[in-house]
Amino acid sequence: MGEVRAKVKLTNAADLALLRRNMLPPDKVHFFEADALIDTGAVSLILPSFVAEQLGLARLFKQVAEYADGRRDEVDVTEPVLIEVLGRQTHEEALVLGDEVILGQTTLEKTDLHVDCREHRLFPNPAHPDQPVQKVKLLK
Repeated sequence: MGEVRAKVKLTNAADLALLRRNMLPPDKVHFFEADALIDTGAVSLILPSFVAEQLGLARLFKQVAEYADGRRDEVDVTEPVLIEVLGRQTHEEALVLGDEVILGQTTLEKTDLHVDCREHRLFPNPAHPDQPVQKVKLLK
């Protein structure tokens, strides 16, 4: 078993909305590229403070985060970020903590990506190699 990492591009989703409305020039859109740690034990996207600042993200509210050792800490939650990984995209808020970008379960679920710890790689769901598929349960 070992560490799994993937190249990701993070973009401020509010900037992209302004760009679409011709209210912000393309060269003013904040983005950050990282070699992110893939952590199936983490639920959310995690960004260090310096990345949130470089992306120009507003910190909307605070939430309690629980670490693997049981400690709890109140951390900032950002406005949405566009996450691009292996040609797939999703939007997500992020917890601000730590010193590296971490992709957690929600990002993996929404992008329909799987983790191979033995081969240290992230890969598309073999059942849906061309695009992510979201699971939906219908109530009868």
